[in-house]
Amino acid sequence: MTPRQIYVVDDNHEFRDSLRFWLEGFGCQVRDWGDPRDALQSLARVAVGTTWPESTCLMLDVRMPELSGLDLHDALRERGIHLPVIYMSGHADVPLAVAAMQKRGAVSLLEKPLDDAALSAALDRAFAPTDVDLGDDTDVEGSREEFERRLQLLSPRERQVLSLVVKGLMNKHIADEIKLSLKSVELYRSRGMRKMKCRSVTELTRMMVSRRA
Repeated sequence: MTPRQIYVVDDNHEFRDSLRFWLEGFGCQVRDWGDPRDALQSLARVAVGTTWPESTCLMLDVRMPELSGLDLHDALRERGIHLPVIYMSGHADVPLAVAAMQKRGAVSLLEKPLDDAALSAALDRAFAPTDVDLGDDTDVEGSREEFERRLQLLSPRERQVLSLVVKGLMNKHIADEIKLSLKSVELYRSRGMRKMKCRSVTELTRMMVSRRA
């Protein structure tokens, strides 16, 4: 069996060391870079005359100083390098999460610090044969039918508030947008998150984008 090859790009040295330790502990081969420009050059050189094995994927930090993970992903695709991508973010940046999941076809978006179970599920999804549907990358998100059932539990106001949350608006801006008090927005948001069984905005975004894609 071919070992899993994972390319990690993240500007945080301590995080890379920790992630490498975890991945190598599961038998993965890991190569990492702190500078996305170095990663781009190295991967472009490797790609010359190379057929990428199915057991290869990228793990990219969303926010980096010189070149974002999304920009790096775009640059790789422009060079004909098409690999499964898992995005990582310590900022729970919702607009970037939507762009990652919708426009660039990322396998998953994981929020730092990484949860072991979510990381393992995301890797299984990244390395799954293309004709196998593993569903979404966390058990919490459930099936499409379950997603639709949860949506039906939302009141019109809860649905309205959550739709604006997914667009990246803060509670204060949502209150201004729909002419409600801040406390009312916080209440609708809390109730909606509970009904959707989401523990974070990143999880809600991933659920909404993947189930409506």
